[in-house]
Amino acid sequence: MTTASLTAGGRLAGSVLERLAKATTDAPGITRVSYGPGERFAHQLIREEAEKLGAMARVDAAGNLYLTLKGLNADLPAIVIGSHLDSVPHGGNFDGAAGVVAGLAVMAEFVTQGTRPSRDLILLATRAEEAVWFPLSYPGSQAALGLLEPQALEAKRSDSGRTLAEHMLEEGFDPDAVRRGVVGIEANRIAAFVEVHIEQGPRLVAAGVPVGIVTGIAGGFRHVDAACLGTYGHSGAEPRFARHDSVLGFADLVVGLEAEWDALEREGHEATITFGRVESDPSQHGGSRVLGELRFTLDVRSADAAVLERIEARLHALFAEVGARRGVTFAAGPRFTWEPATMSPALIAALDRAAGDLQMRVPHVPSGAGHDAATFATANIPSAMLFVRNENGSHNPHESMDIADLDQAIRLLFRLVTDFDRGHP
Repeated sequence: MTTASLTAGGRLAGSVLERLAKATTDAPGITRVSYGPGERFAHQLIREEAEKLGAMARVDAAGNLYLTLKGLNADLPAIVIGSHLDSVPHGGNFDGAAGVVAGLAVMAEFVTQGTRPSRDLILLATRAEEAVWFPLSYPGSQAALGLLEPQALEAKRSDSGRTLAEHMLEEGFDPDAVRRGVVGIEANRIAAFVEVHIEQGPRLVAAGVPVGIVTGIAGGFRHVDAACLGTYGHSGAEPRFARHDSVLGFADLVVGLEAEWDALEREGHEATITFGRVESDPSQHGGSRVLGELRFTLDVRSADAAVLERIEARLHALFAEVGARRGVTFAAGPRFTWEPATMSPALIAALDRAAGDLQMRVPHVPSGAGHDAATFATANIPSAMLFVRNENGSHNPHESMDIADLDQAIRLLFRLVTDFDRGHP
């Protein structure tokens, strides 16, 4: 697809993404720190472009940005399109930002066609979605709905060591209002929340299609500083019967959880189990020592809460079984959780109808990663997501989304909004 064949909104989206990349480049990728200069620039850029289209801007106590294109009937609950603008360090340009510019593009389509939605259309750019900066699930969107727990404001940013409250205040926002649960937007004023996001896995690439409809967002639990604890010993002098080898204990744990994962897949369940970091103490380990301590992280995800419970139960059973067999103990360490979220069946059906009208093949796909849409769905707000084909995964400089694919998502999203305006879904 040539630039000329893109929608007006698609051309605007491509231009804004280029400007965003240029301004926030941090070789080898881009960096937009939550409540930092890159995120600040991105919010200002999106605000300026939306205001050119006639949208009205406001910012809530947490710094979330609301850009409203007025509809014919402002008394009706609004359609909200949104995502985030922060990134991981040295990440790609499209994670989060593609969804925000997609909402901007839908506004541009209304303006270009000289029409107005029958209800307000709100573009929401959230704050601090990437948990690499603050160890929290969706603090920006949680704050938007007045759901952020007060203690979350004391979470420390990974690069500065300063709290979320301090960074909010430094950017000119009001953490005290967030602490009191002051909402940025009332849940009953939202008819639907829709998020566009690059796919972070390979399903759409493998299927050869540009866009997918998300059925649900995985929840999960994470142990960020777990350990297998044994006893250090001399590799030659310590006989096998006397060893308390943390490496073998950890290996048995991995094999046991892998067997559980195999069983779940045979039964038709989806989950992911990831040991993200495995490390020993370099001051203690050596080629001639039985390792006495091995630290690791564990990340488990599924869209099915029952599957998560099953894996967690098996994890703790393995702690006991392997511990007894290998003479080691396991320390799980801090536990971080987030809830699964199911997308609205009515909105999925509406997206299916819109795709049929546009003669687009749009498969249903799950999301293994978390997204702001989960906040809205778990707050009982009808929510939907579109994935856009993207090669090379995300959270790395090599994200590869074609603007032509994003343009297909923009067409589908615009059709959804206009169908909604005519009384569907």
